[in-house]
Amino acid sequence: MQAATISRLLDINRQFYQTFAADFSATRGRIQPGVRTVLDRLGGSESILDLGCSNGQLLRHLARIGHQGAYQGLDFSPGLLTTARQIPAAFLVSFLQADLAARDWDASLPPGGYTLALAFATLHHIPSAGVRLQILQKISRLLGRPGRFIHSHWQYLNSPRLQHRIQPWELAGIQPEEVDPGDHLLDWRQGGHGLRYVHHFDQAELDNLAAASGFRVCETFHSDGEGGRLGLYQIWEVT
Repeated sequence: MQAATISRLLDINRQFYQTFAADFSATRGRIQPGVRTVLDRLGGSESILDLGCSNGQLLRHLARIGHQGAYQGLDFSPGLLTTARQIPAAFLVSFLQADLAARDWDASLPPGGYTLALAFATLHHIPSAGVRLQILQKISRLLGRPGRFIHSHWQYLNSPRLQHRIQPWELAGIQPEEVDPGDHLLDWRQGGHGLRYVHHFDQAELDNLAAASGFRVCETFHSDGEGGRLGLYQIWEVT
């Protein structure tokens, strides 16, 4: 994918979350069943790096279940971070406004400083396999040994209803041949009309990314939404 196309896709999502942060946050009043399954397995002392922390619903759940380890939330949306910062917690909590697509998003984070990294419904907004690989390699360096990375990806192609929300690339001034297989433009209909870039991962693609970035896949499962098939989850360990 050309650099200009990557930049354009990132701009589409930045504009979306700048415009619809409040409306998006209103639709995220609870965590997904798959996320709850993962969090309920934690021991409670993990040092957590939450990539794409959004409005802080994950932090709210951690506080509810008595988590005690440090928590670092990261998101590029100031509107969503404002909401997240209002959540009370009895453990060490900090937030960082940063864009995962930026080369230096990890500059202020300690290498090996976390036992667990989370990225729920986040990486599917990152265009280009090369950019995703760079991000995953950074995540590997931020995790201690042993360290785990747990992430989920929207499986919207499993839903005929959501497939109808896929829009032609020309609406964003992009030609279909400029994007990668699995890339789509989806519309937003709450509080106005918007567009988002999303990549549809399959398990084989994720398995290959794990191997290329220094991880071992420990578990894969589906959860959430219609028939429990709208979220693809994987648990990776640093090799």
